Amino acid sequence: MSTRYPFTAVVGMDDLRLALLLNAVSPAVGGVLVRGEKGTAKSTAVRALAELLPAVPVVAGCRFSCDPASPDPGCPDGPHGAGPGAERPARMVELPVGASEDRLVGSLDIEKALAEGVKAFEPGLLADAHRGILYVDEVNLLHDHLIDLLLDAAAMGFSHVEREGVSVRHAARFLLVGTMNPEEGELRPQLLDRFGLTVEVAASRDPEQRVEVVRRRLAFEDDPAAFAARWADEEAALRGRIVAARALLPQVTLGDAVLLQIAATCAAFEVDGMRADIVMARTATALAAWAGRTEVTSEDVRQAALLALPHRRRRSPFDAPGLDEDKLDETLEQFKGEDPDPDPEPDGPDDGGPDGGGPGDGGPGGGGPDGGGIPPQGDGPAPEDVPAPEEAPVPEPAPQRAGAGERAAVKAAEPFRTKVLSVPGLGEGAAGRRSRARTEHGRTTGSTRPRGALTKLHLAATVQAAAPHQKARGRTGRGLVVRRDDLRQATREGREGNLVLFAVDASGSMAARQRMSAVKGAVLSLLLDAYQRRDKVGLVTFRGRDAEVALPPTSSVDAAAARLEQLPTGGRTPLSAGLLKAHDVLRVERLRDPSRRPLLVVVTDGRATGGRAAGDPVALAARAARLHAAEGTASVVVDCETGPVRLGLAGRLALELGGTAVTLDELRADAIAGLVRDVQAGQAGHAAQTNRRAA
Repeated sequence: MSTRYPFTAVVGMDDLRLALLLNAVSPAVGGVLVRGEKGTAKSTAVRALAELLPAVPVVAGCRFSCDPASPDPGCPDGPHGAGPGAERPARMVELPVGASEDRLVGSLDIEKALAEGVKAFEPGLLADAHRGILYVDEVNLLHDHLIDLLLDAAAMGFSHVEREGVSVRHAARFLLVGTMNPEEGELRPQLLDRFGLTVEVAASRDPEQRVEVVRRRLAFEDDPAAFAARWADEEAALRGRIVAARALLPQVTLGDAVLLQIAATCAAFEVDGMRADIVMARTATALAAWAGRTEVTSEDVRQAALLALPHRRRRSPFDAPGLDEDKLDETLEQFKGEDPDPDPEPDGPDDGGPDGGGPGDGGPGGGGPDGGGIPPQGDGPAPEDVPAPEEAPVPEPAPQRAGAGERAAVKAAEPFRTKVLSVPGLGEGAAGRRSRARTEHGRTTGSTRPRGALTKLHLAATVQAAAPHQKARGRTGRGLVVRRDDLRQATREGREGNLVLFAVDASGSMAARQRMSAVKGAVLSLLLDAYQRRDKVGLVTFRGRDAEVALPPTSSVDAAAARLEQLPTGGRTPLSAGLLKAHDVLRVERLRDPSRRPLLVVVTDGRATGGRAAGDPVALAARAARLHAAEGTASVVVDCETGPVRLGLAGRLALELGGTAVTLDELRADAIAGLVRDVQAGQAGHAAQTNRRAA
């Protein structure tokens, strides 16, 4: 078994360590979502937590980790009789992003169930994680159908596996911990709300702290066992503190004044539902127990709000999570009652406060290896002598400056709900909500012979395949004699996510302030639609003499919105350069992900007035458009032309692309005109035009 990096050796990241420890004290808090840039030891800290958790009593031989004191009456391995049971270490089960549904919830042998009536069930990761930690690295990249299963298990506390009426149910209560890089996309609001706490992490900008991180990591890689031995005392002390806090937790009281502060805080920040109130109450109680107190204070409530509310205040995917601390302090002060005095000498294992500080506690903020804890700067000065490094903000893209002939960026108009843009035909891409596709979930459209393990049985087709052979197989009773060759897999049709590539005209002809604001608002609306439909997005802009990839294809619509907001306008209109750049991007993406079908959205008034290439700009643009049409790329041109006299250039471009054109007004979902006169209609027009040219 490989040696894990010690939890107490993690440098800095006090909020992350505190959030994880509070969940270790009270699993009812509901888990932690760790957001942050890559390379910030998110996964290292989470994996190290499992080594600190107390051993779990289980029924001997039970694959579902039933508690001997109260075994699950519906356990597939039950019923369990009375007995002392056994102990095993706490588990941390990792859910891979690309895991199958059967790997998560378990698999049922359908052939044996139909032919023999036996429920042969192989437990999945949810069973393994019961009474432990379920860890999902890059949780924002998890497929939707797996997220749905996680939501169900987290809400009900059990997992239900059903295949054509044959079902198995088992308990699945776990601590859900996820890590994510926001640059790669956001989480669905339903799953976001399931995480009790959230923490933002960023690499320290303090050189001394960074040196200490590197020093410890290199020492661990050189000799993991020796490095772990250096921190064994601190790990043992912290483990003991967790056990003591768990024992103290039932004695902690939550007064009416504190409950009023919690309710007032949640109301003031307009969080949805009541889960935030409950999570805050549990977190504040855990904070008091962690500090060795039996009374919850206002400071506990404040700390609980900073951990439990930021991710519940988002109103759109473009809103950054966060909390106005001045408003929080005002609310707590307004509803402040009589705070109980903290015990002068807490009954906990040490004198640490809610943040785990204090010498010798082995927790966040303590001393070094010689003093029993973790120093922010290695074995240097005591924590109180070291100035706390400022937390580095999450880096944002640098604003683009307007050059000669360009105007500064204008603010986007208010986004609106758009009509559906879809790719014609039937795809096989990643599950999403945009275009029709063959998927694991959706309505059943037929059956086929299974390739590999059977996952979705088509019962009628299976019976139909087996029926003609019953006499030859010697059937005598009422049961159906089923062979492996009789099984049929259900084919299903659902929706897929696409790659939506925006090519945005930022030239001088688009530079009127009111007009560009409306254009940006429209693109922002399409980005919001792409977020809701689980698409990847990319952004190409063109102005002056050339085009550039403002954002390579990504799952983060936040990043695309940020680039769009800072986009200046001005100069000539190199339309052909924009289309060629988009063609290059799509070509590379087809190699990377052949199953994800693209949708090109060109936002322009259709004018072409220059670029680096020599020749007629209009002819060059038409030639570049025909490249996309020849490869069958679905496309939509958002016509930004305004005024009483219109040249119809965007419509001509749409014909060359083999797509369809839509005005800004038609893009709105509440517009009378129908938008998707489908991309197929545009392709039909393109085919007719090609035929006329050939004639």
